[in-house]
Amino acid sequence: MFETIILMADATVRVATPLILAALAGMFSERSGVVNIALEGKLLAAAFTGAATAHITGSAWLGVIAGVVISILLALLHGFASITHRGDQVVSGMAINILAAGLTVTLGRYWFHQGGQTPALSGDARFAPIQLPGADALQDTPVIGLIYSELMSGHSIIEYVALAAVPLTWYVLFRTRFGLRLRAVGDAPAAVDTAGISVAGMRYSAMVICGLLVGLGGVYLSVGQTAQFIPNMSAGKGYMALAALIFGKWRPVTAMGACLLFGFLDALAIRLQGVKLGDFPIPVQAIEALPYVLTVFLLAGFIGKAVAPKAIGVPYTKERE
Repeated sequence: MFETIILMADATVRVATPLILAALAGMFSERSGVVNIALEGKLLAAAFTGAATAHITGSAWLGVIAGVVISILLALLHGFASITHRGDQVVSGMAINILAAGLTVTLGRYWFHQGGQTPALSGDARFAPIQLPGADALQDTPVIGLIYSELMSGHSIIEYVALAAVPLTWYVLFRTRFGLRLRAVGDAPAAVDTAGISVAGMRYSAMVICGLLVGLGGVYLSVGQTAQFIPNMSAGKGYMALAALIFGKWRPVTAMGACLLFGFLDALAIRLQGVKLGDFPIPVQAIEALPYVLTVFLLAGFIGKAVAPKAIGVPYTKERE
């Protein structure tokens, strides 16, 4: 039983990694006042670009750079539409989602002729698990050995980055001048503008950080987890990350907890494949649907009340003297 729990926890971290990165990305964006429903499209675009670049160059790190760059460019495009031109933030976000969903499949078919997929990645073109020092030696040690060798060791570099990004995000948002200004822009942009701080500049900074984090999540899906790009492989993870962000009340640690819950349900669905309840097999589809059902409940506001930043979704127009 203990071994099963550890293996489930290990699978939960792997599945939740892109959700955590996307949720933190959305946190920077929405704390600055920009609704970011485009997380799904950025995940997908980064996953495709990262896998395609890693396949062509044979380097997973070049795949990371390419995936992050395309994600930042899409984030800036979103900012250009919603910050500079004060367009509807939800509409511009959905436009990016639709663009990414169609363009990745089209380019994949044109370049690789595999129905939209990229060729499988191997060797240096994908991220190998990192074995921590002493993991093999402690593997047979009761309790501690299993926790260290299975749960703490054997993850890719992006998984460790995702876990480290949670306390770093908390520190940046709640213990630095930049974080204070960012949160103020999301709550009272007029007051920030009066203090001589550029509202547009802060929001664009948030969008760049958002693109960086969600780009890492997208590259992890294709280069770290699956070792190839599959059409629509994000499978709603951007929306799930948005739900986790809302459920976590726009705070890093609680948002991570919601992401781990989604990851656990996903890992449970994989674990229960072929398992029978008496003489009746458990329908795996019902378990696989649980994260999405929970997403609907969270986004609909059925579980608790989450108070969003006061100026979220509201384009700021500078008052003329």
